Amino acid sequence: MKASFDYTGANVFVAGGTSGINLGIAQAFARAGAHVGVGSRKAEKVEAAAASLEGPAGPGLGYVFDVRDPDAVKAALDAFAATAGPVDVLVSGAAGNFPAPAMGISPNGFKAVVDIDLLGTFHVMRAAYPHLRKPGASVINISAPQAVIPMAFQLHVCAAKAGVDMVTRTLAVEWGPEGVRVNSVIPGPIDGTEGMARLAPTEEARQKAANAVPLKRMGSPDDVANVCLFLGSPAASYVSGSIVMADGGWSQVGAQLGLA
Repeated sequence: MKASFDYTGANVFVAGGTSGINLGIAQAFARAGAHVGVGSRKAEKVEAAAASLEGPAGPGLGYVFDVRDPDAVKAALDAFAATAGPVDVLVSGAAGNFPAPAMGISPNGFKAVVDIDLLGTFHVMRAAYPHLRKPGASVINISAPQAVIPMAFQLHVCAAKAGVDMVTRTLAVEWGPEGVRVNSVIPGPIDGTEGMARLAPTEEARQKAANAVPLKRMGSPDDVANVCLFLGSPAASYVSGSIVMADGGWSQVGAQLGLA
């Protein structure tokens, strides 16, 4: 189900918005009338994603950058703001993951996930800050259940995403006086995404994940996008520093995928 919100005249930037959940979020904002920019590492993905964002506000904008490169992130946000104007909604969703036991994760592997998820979030927040509409901007970090629930074979992601949620809570305190709201959204098992393909690579594993959700179904990118549309809207004008679950109740029963 697609929620109905009016983002006519709003500028939205989605870091990591070229595939999966984040692309679904970008497309939802475009359908709602926003002028949307997206960015990620691969030029072909950026081009395809931007082309899919044609909406009432016109074509989408795409930028090629790696969230691990602060100068590249800054250049992208500077360029988007120069074209579109102040950023009304910022979504930061770049993420990396691979299942592995703690002793099977190399120092470089651990660092790679932390650099993408946590340091990348910091780079996006820092680069976007001068361009956020003040007051009125909404910042949304896409987190993960691993931020709040320990999962076997996910030590690196647990550490990185817990850091992301603390970035969210801290910036809600620091940026609140300027009228900028900052929240995290934690998706549950979302069907058709690269993340779920890695964590539940077989049909048996997929069904096991779906059955573990109290609502007895996998989520869709629209389920997460609808939460982001709400958080970016005036309807959520007093919501800041929140960690919002969009997981069908999965976190309430342990949020395990049975990777062991």
